Amino acid sequence: MASWVAAQGREPAPPAADAQPAVPAGLAVATFAGGCFWCVEADFDKVPGVVSTTSGYTGGTVARPRYEDVAAQRTGHAEVVRIVFDPRQVRYEQLLVVYWRSIDPTTKDRQFCDAGSPYRTAIFTHDAAQAAAAQASLQALQKDKPFAAPIVTTIEPAGAFYEAEDYHQDYYKKNPVRYRYYRASCGRDARLKELWGAQR
Repeated sequence: MASWVAAQGREPAPPAADAQPAVPAGLAVATFAGGCFWCVEADFDKVPGVVSTTSGYTGGTVARPRYEDVAAQRTGHAEVVRIVFDPRQVRYEQLLVVYWRSIDPTTKDRQFCDAGSPYRTAIFTHDAAQAAAAQASLQALQKDKPFAAPIVTTIEPAGAFYEAEDYHQDYYKKNPVRYRYYRASCGRDARLKELWGAQR
């Protein structure tokens, strides 16, 4: 994705200030790393009960990282999507099911055509209940997965979240033709079908 962004001739603007933004009463938050955050946003925006999705960075060592530094693997961050959802409409466990089937959990530091640690897969949990649910979902998947390769996706406590530059937010809506071309040429859906088949 880094080379794709560079080809567009954009100069990334600094991200918004770091925070774990406040969650409105009655809502909850989930944070997933699944490769290109444009695609993760697009996948989760379709889920009933998801209120909002925000692309950003977490899991690194540098405050207020810029996209160009994250993509160059200078900060240790992963591309992530912060999902605000209504637990009365969709449970965290259901989001985990969507997450697993929207990624390739068999590749380390890579998703589809994007290689490097920013594109690793990880579940960043916000409390003990989420951590337990994530571990349970991983254990169930290890028993029932439809592929032979081991699962390398990690489960980690959520840390500081940095919102990505504005042009990354809702990229699939703002640039639908470019997004569809990127997703197809990256082979994301073809690989997901190969991995998950009818389970997707």
